[in-house]
Amino acid sequence: MKILLIRVSSLGDVVHNMPLAHDLLQRFPGAHIDWVVEEAYVDLLRLCQGVGRIIPYALRRWRKNLLQADSRAEMRAFKQALQQEHYDYAFECQGLLKTGLILGLARASHKIGLGNASEGSGYEAISRLFHSRSIVLPPRTHAVARARLMAAAAFGPLPRESDLPPADFMLRAPQVDTAFLPQGPYICFFHGTAGAAKKWPRVHWQALAHKLQQSGCAWPVLLAWGNPAEQEEAQAMAAGMPQARVLPRLSMLQAVALAANAAAVIGVDTGLTHIAAAYRRPVLELYCASPRWKTEGNWDARCINLGDAGAPPDVEQVWQAWRQLGAQEVL
Repeated sequence: MKILLIRVSSLGDVVHNMPLAHDLLQRFPGAHIDWVVEEAYVDLLRLCQGVGRIIPYALRRWRKNLLQADSRAEMRAFKQALQQEHYDYAFECQGLLKTGLILGLARASHKIGLGNASEGSGYEAISRLFHSRSIVLPPRTHAVARARLMAAAAFGPLPRESDLPPADFMLRAPQVDTAFLPQGPYICFFHGTAGAAKKWPRVHWQALAHKLQQSGCAWPVLLAWGNPAEQEEAQAMAAGMPQARVLPRLSMLQAVALAANAAAVIGVDTGLTHIAAAYRRPVLELYCASPRWKTEGNWDARCINLGDAGAPPDVEQVWQAWRQLGAQEVL
């Protein structure tokens, strides 16, 4: 059985799609699974043990230089790589025109895609033109369950989301230089995210750090960043926080290692928080502007989800959840 998965972005969404590979291997042991993904996430996807060949896609970069010979050559090479195999099934898991076009180019006996939008998600109905079958799902379907239900319905009746077994991300440990990490346990505050409304206020992070110190927690608090604005925010946060350390710029794999090895993670709705949850670290996920039902870590009891769209948690709620997590006692 040869299967192609198409989920090109974003960071958290690529992670949330990984349990689909596990489900397919449970159904078809020994299946060969290839995946088309944005080039920025290739290293991340190599950590998913169920994935074979990874086909890099670079639309974001190609769009800026469509008239250049190098870009056109790369696009031709991408098409050749995509059509190198004939697949039994190809699953387009994003529901966009750009991913529909990739599905259209792929050589596959069955081309399966999403038949409708998920509530609050981007969806382009034109993508259905490239499907041999479109699977309609309940509009309030969790991000992890969406692709899993779509694939299950391709081979039988559509199950209920509650009938799915716990998600298995099949993530191996990243092999990368971690000299930037402390020798002992540490906490990550993942504060950076694309949208100001999704952020938790700086003063809340600082107040939480003081509570940790006052409780006797001596673990350092590590602050990562992905762009100059986040770096500036991390430095401003650290100036008012005990035991805080602003990290240097990290590669994708170093950022994954940071999340995967943390004693505990407290983070907003962002990719690194979801990666930590996928590695089953003790995690507090803070929802401020996005709906919690959509991406909350619901596969591990050590992931506690707080807040909701328009109802961010306050410091006391997060502190009580930390005590519930019992991170210092169980690790």
